[in-house]
Amino acid sequence: MTSWEATGVGSHPGDDHLEALRVVFGEVPGLPYLPELPQRGVGADMIGRTASLLIDMPVEVQPSGWRLTDRAGRDHQRAVDHLRRDLDGLEEIGQGFEGPVKVQVCGPWTLAAAIELRHGNRMLSDAGAVRDLTASLAQGVADHVAEVRRRLPGAGEVVVQLDEPSLPGVLAGTVPTASGFGRLAAVEEWRVEEALKAFEAPLVHCCAPGVPYALLRRAGVRGVSVDASLIRRRDEDAVGEAVEAGLVFLLGVIPGTDTRLPDIGVVAKPAVELWRRLGFAPGDLAGRITLTPSCGLAGASPAYARAALRACRKAAEVLREDPASGMQGG
Repeated sequence: MTSWEATGVGSHPGDDHLEALRVVFGEVPGLPYLPELPQRGVGADMIGRTASLLIDMPVEVQPSGWRLTDRAGRDHQRAVDHLRRDLDGLEEIGQGFEGPVKVQVCGPWTLAAAIELRHGNRMLSDAGAVRDLTASLAQGVADHVAEVRRRLPGAGEVVVQLDEPSLPGVLAGTVPTASGFGRLAAVEEWRVEEALKAFEAPLVHCCAPGVPYALLRRAGVRGVSVDASLIRRRDEDAVGEAVEAGLVFLLGVIPGTDTRLPDIGVVAKPAVELWRRLGFAPGDLAGRITLTPSCGLAGASPAYARAALRACRKAAEVLREDPASGMQGG
């Protein structure tokens, strides 16, 4: 399986969606994506944006966060409007584009850990509600993908990324209740696998420690997107098994907030060192690992966001052109 060299995780700074799209298509043309701009406010955040895709599950904002409601109101409509403008921009900036493109949505478990039922408990507390949410989200994502294909008819494929930062906490039983005074019960692994299988070969992004690599492999995901600095030595057997099973790894190798960017060789170093420790052939590295920032870029400056994506692409080019040199020089 061939990776896409470099891409971004999803979020960008500011409120200019057209400029964010120009940056994405210009700096990571191998796998551009529909950027998210949460600084625009309600409905542009990860939860609200994804909730706008749900079928027959309207939401609204309460003081405690997003909550299911009986009918779509102003908050839901804001989220729908933000996404529609972003799709209009994608169609404009991506006109004539040929190749894969990525969209990001909040995964079912992180969504269930964030959205409240009508009476106030988190959806995660009710297994039946989670099943309904997963089915609604899967249909909504399928419709979203179809819309992106309509807007970009030349795109080879639409890659779906499920953002699941809460997944380790869901499995460990550390997600707080709505009141904050308790913790919700841990969810069995088979339930998590079952929900993820409702989506067609997605990427799963998790920027938290304790990524369940073996579970994700069993769930049939296409690839895993992680912060390279959070991969522990005890994770490496599971990472190696996932690579051997054909999963692509999107490795976050550059901080998501402003810092002085290192030389390109240093940018690639986490991928090089991981690959060496796993014992895989140097020539396979560029085809199996995609370089990204460590997480979203919403907290960065616009100039840094552009530079971070460019550095990921340049480092990926070095690995592709001379992988053996990269392995020796890491």
